[in-house]
Amino acid sequence: MVELKLYTISEIAEILRVTERTIYNYIKEDELPAIKIGKHWRVRHEHLEQFLEKNIKTV
Repeated sequence: MVELKLYTISEIAEILRVTERTIYNYIKEDELPAIKIGKHWRVRHEHLEQFLEKNIKTV
């Protein structure tokens, strides 16, 4: 059986320390892929990792 880790919008906001509105904006702008299950948005673990890798700035 394949384990599928999904995060809620509030979990992602807490991880990234931003507001939920910011996460919704990332989704709306297609920067963070998400799926809608019923009326709730979810983000796959793999998509969060890709988002972070793409947006990490090194000094």
